[in-house]
This record gives sequence, C-alpha cells and structure tokens, in this order.
Amino acid sequence: MAKKKTMYVCQSCGADFARWSGKCDACGQWNTLVEEVPRAESNGRGARSATGDARVYPITRVDAREDERLSTGLGELDRVLGGGIVPGSMILLGGDPGIGKSTLMMQLGRAAMRILYVSGEESLKQIKLRAERLAVSDEEFLVLAETNLDSILRAIDERKPALVIIDSIQTVFRPELESAPGSIAQVRESTAILLRYAKSVNIPMVIIGHVTKDGVIAGPRILEHMVDTVLQFEGDHHHSYRIVRGLKNRFGSTNEIGIFEMRADGLREVNNPSEVFLSDRSRGISGSCVTCSLEGTRALLLEVQALVTPSNYGMPQRTVSGLDARRVSLLLAVLEKRFGLRVGQYDVFVNIAGGVRIDEPAVDLAVCAAIVSSARDQAVDHGTAVVGEVGLGGEVRPVGQLEKRVIEAEKLGFRRILVPRGGITHKKSRGIDIIEVDLLAEALEKLL
Repeated sequence: MAKKKTMYVCQSCGADFARWSGKCDACGQWNTLVEEVPRAESNGRGARSATGDARVYPITRVDAREDERLSTGLGELDRVLGGGIVPGSMILLGGDPGIGKSTLMMQLGRAAMRILYVSGEESLKQIKLRAERLAVSDEEFLVLAETNLDSILRAIDERKPALVIIDSIQTVFRPELESAPGSIAQVRESTAILLRYAKSVNIPMVIIGHVTKDGVIAGPRILEHMVDTVLQFEGDHHHSYRIVRGLKNRFGSTNEIGIFEMRADGLREVNNPSEVFLSDRSRGISGSCVTCSLEGTRALLLEVQALVTPSNYGMPQRTVSGLDARRVSLLLAVLEKRFGLRVGQYDVFVNIAGGVRIDEPAVDLAVCAAIVSSARDQAVDHGTAVVGEVGLGGEVRPVGQLEKRVIEAEKLGFRRILVPRGGITHKKSRGIDIIEVDLLAEALEKLL
C-alpha cells in the first residue's frame, strides 16, 4: 500500500509546500508551516454540491426572489445583518474571549423559531445555567454538546431547526482527518462541509470563531472568504458597551453597527447611543470636543478627549485609543505646519470616550480642536459640536450626509455646530446655529 504524501500548509496564508521550512515563501511569515496529510475525497457529505442541484441553467431561468429573512429578535443585530438572517447563509462571528459572543447567540433563543445550539466548549449543565440567567426557556431552543461533525449533521437532519449555532468552529472535527481539532485542515474542512450543507437544505448557520492576540479571526484567512457574512464583536472589558460590526456582508451593508450594553441578565440593546456616550461628559474641561460620526445609516455623537502634557522622557509619547494612530500623527503634523502648534516636546494622548472605535475622517476637526484645547488649557463650549475632515493644506473638507449629523446634534440639545462650508445646501430655520468654516485655523479661532 502506497504511503500518503505529506504536505505542509501555512497557517497564515494557506499556501502548501512539499517540505517543511522555517519561513513561508508565499507570505514571508516564520514558523507557520504545519503538517497535513492529504486524503482521497470521500463520497459522503463533503462531496455534496453547494446548492443540491448541479444542473446548468440559463441565467434568465434562475429564480432570484429573495426568501423572507429570519428576525433574530434583536433589532440592533438585525440592523447589522441587513434586516435579518437570510435562509441558507453562513455567518461567522468573531471576538475576544469573554466579550459576550456566546451570550449574544444564546439570546437568539428568545426569538420565535427553532434553534439548535451546538457547543463544543461547554457541558449541557453549563449551557443550562447561562440560559437561566438570560431567561431562555423555550422548548424550541435545542442544545447539543458535541464536537464530531458527523454527529452534528445527523442531529440537524433529525431536528430540522430554523437556525444552527456552532460554538465554536475551532472545536469541531471530522474523524476522517488525522489532524487535531482546531488545526487548519480541520477548521477549513469542517467549515466547507457545514457551508455546503447549509446551502443544500436552506438552513442558516452561525459559527463562532476564536481570535488571535492581534484581534483577527483564528484559522486560515480563506474562512472569511467562504462564509456569507463576517461579524466582529467588539468592546472593552472595562466598559459595559459592546459593538457588533459587519466586516463582510453579501446581503447588506458593512457600514452598520449594532450597540449593546452588557448587564447581569445579558445584553440590552442601546436605542439612543449618542445620549449614552455623552452622559458622563464633564463641563468646562479642556481637551474635550463633541463630534458626530456616521456609522451606516446611524449618526453617533461622540466625545473626543485629548491630553497634551510636557514629556518626561527622551521620546514624546503618542497614545491613541479608538482612532487610527497614523491619522492622529498626520493631524499633529498639520497642526504644527498650518496652525503653528508645537508639540514636539509634549506627550499627546487621544481617546474616544465609551470604548468606541471610529475610522471616519469626519472626526478630524474635533480631534484637532481637542488637542489645541488641551495644549492651551482652554475648554471648548459645552454646547458646540464639530464636524469636518482636515486636509494636508489645513483646509476643512466636506463630509457626507451632513444634514443628518446636524439633526442629531440639534436633537440632543447642542446650540451650535461647526461644519465645512457648502456642506448644507438647504438651510432651514433651526434651533441650532450652523457655523461654516473653510480653514482649520479659522475653525480653531472660533472654537477657542
């Protein structure tokens, strides 16, 4: 009998090689090659087609009517998914350990549908204890403590649930593979089989994935390409707020976020996040400025905090939380060149209050205002909000959907708002004073 030929697969990029080496020639990473024994393709479930119908059709005969989406019972999660779960889709949910992924998934048991919750990390007794804490006691919420893929598929065949939750994909294994559970081969093969099965029987699945120390989903990157939707569950263990962010969605926008508050009885939806994030804001403190960021269709008012202090070390510190550190460095360079603010001998700390992360350039002007406010020790007016992108020439550039941002600031009682000139075409009689600016220096002089 011929001996099986051994291959070595890179854990980082998925490239395969005939022999092991310390460095992957494809991606350049060190010590990422693991041994994998190829096997002959079986005639079992893994060979089933993705849709259950391998016939060729003209594109004009394909039925493109969208099935009715399944509501999760959580409006914030439905928002991120684009209106609910699409039948036959596969969703990958990632997040740090203990952030609340299992809690979020178990709360789906309150929805009016049959759910099969498969846990490979907890016993049935542990699942029951969490279910009691979350007040999940529906007879249609089925639980299974199993890691064998064949047994899981058999249970799905027997129970015919409306939704399957796998917690987590790193614990699932296929007996035909010689590698251990959690390895690249097992994770990739198990996900592929579950995906083909979900498409063939039109049952949606949610698989929970572990993350690495860098915060990315563990396993081969191809995992994110295989699934229909990738959700990231974010949050700071020191804050009670959690954010579900869509990184990929074949059935909706990736700009939406869902906001939850972690409580003793589970996750509670936050319907007015702007008011929550500004609730602890202090008056008359320098280094604080309110801005309005747009996340999908939702406008969020957030507090940008900055602290500029003389450096006690040889190299000044630049510490940023909730923003892109490189973007903040760029804004510091613009402030020095275009506004004359010298911070070369100062430590600069910038933070978005509440543990939220923002990548939108519309917060640039607020970041600059908070930094200058701290450096001069002058407080920005408590009733003023600031919106605008800052260019390298010191100009304040327009941002999208400015009208919606102004309405959100007015709703929360702000008296005035600084915006880029020309951003609002239809000026109405409002309860908020709209101040338009062209240049960074002009905006800062009006604020301070």
